[in-house]
Amino acid sequence: MDLLTILNRCHRHRGFVYERARFGPDKKSIEVDVRPRAGSAARCSRCHQPAPGYDHLPERRFEFIPLWGLLVFLLYRMRRVDCRQCGEVVVEEVPWGDGKHQLTRAYMLVLARWARKLSWQETADAFHTSWDKVHDAVEYVVRWGLAHRTLESIRAIGVDEIQYAKGHKYLTLVYQIDQGVTRLLWVGKERTIESFQGFFTMIGARLASQIEFVCSDMWQPYLDVIRDTCSQALHILDRFHIVAKMNKALDEVRAGEARRMAQEGHEPLLKKSRWCVLKRQANLTAQQRIRLRDLLRYNLQTVRAYLLKEDFQQFWGYMSPTWAGMFLDFWCDRTMRSRIEPMKKIARTLRAHRALLLNYFKARKQFSSGVVEGLNNKAKVTMRKSYGFRTFRCLELALYHSLGKLPEPELTHEFF
Repeated sequence: MDLLTILNRCHRHRGFVYERARFGPDKKSIEVDVRPRAGSAARCSRCHQPAPGYDHLPERRFEFIPLWGLLVFLLYRMRRVDCRQCGEVVVEEVPWGDGKHQLTRAYMLVLARWARKLSWQETADAFHTSWDKVHDAVEYVVRWGLAHRTLESIRAIGVDEIQYAKGHKYLTLVYQIDQGVTRLLWVGKERTIESFQGFFTMIGARLASQIEFVCSDMWQPYLDVIRDTCSQALHILDRFHIVAKMNKALDEVRAGEARRMAQEGHEPLLKKSRWCVLKRQANLTAQQRIRLRDLLRYNLQTVRAYLLKEDFQQFWGYMSPTWAGMFLDFWCDRTMRSRIEPMKKIARTLRAHRALLLNYFKARKQFSSGVVEGLNNKAKVTMRKSYGFRTFRCLELALYHSLGKLPEPELTHEFF
């Protein structure tokens, strides 16, 4: 069995023939000549219809999947056709290549699949190719996937932002978080109203009107866009960010009180107590548990703020929106009488977003920001593996490729 037989079996193209295979001049590559099958008509690369031939271009090399550690090139003289429908002389369409790419479609798909498992540079090193070619492969697969993905039946979405570079540069990420379907739908540059609005422009008003649940944080521009474009959806506030804001307020109380005690010459009771009050009790170490137990004996603002924070955790345990609302009102009233300003600020914020908070229970706790935070962690892993993603476009491609669950072009044979 020779190489041409293997190629015809695994990667056959109608209208073309593998004519001859030989070693390249350097003896480290294989060159395979390809010619049109006798009587086959060339196709226009624009309208994809058969067209009469016009002339031939110089021989062109297409890089194929390496075999046995040897680079493989398909050599072919592209024909130009005089297309009557387009009214121009254009280069023919070949089934193994795409546009002006030097790589074959099969090779681009192989590189792109490995680039999902490894970093782009590691993929390039493994296949003895360049980072730029891996980039081109991923871009081809992502563009094809975005053009062929199905966006029907989007029931629930989650929106959040992640930092991708120094200097407060953010990406706006929109995920589909339906039961059983979680994928990245949109990557917007910067954390702006325009970037989030671009997602709804992309899916159109009809699909936007079908969305039933939206999860987001309390950033006002997000709230405004969701109210204007998805007024029919149940808007659920991000539980993770609420807890994070409460922890930030507690840490502010602790730090301020520690400074006052130091200035007044009191015993440094709050020294090395930060994580004792910020961590969940289940995650405390044995030493931190002892430290927290000792700290709770004192009547400090930090202790009172800590007890308020821990008491609020009961809110998430309710099933009924009515009872959850009664608890929220009671907690906010109690906090407003505490005379602890950072905690009072949190209480005012929760009161202002009371209806959105209770939507979590109206949705029967089926949707929350937990899925969004999990996908954000995967996005951050993708960025850590980037090794040189210095532009928004490269990062956008990597995120769609890793988290978009995009369809991929079909091949006549799976090469791995």
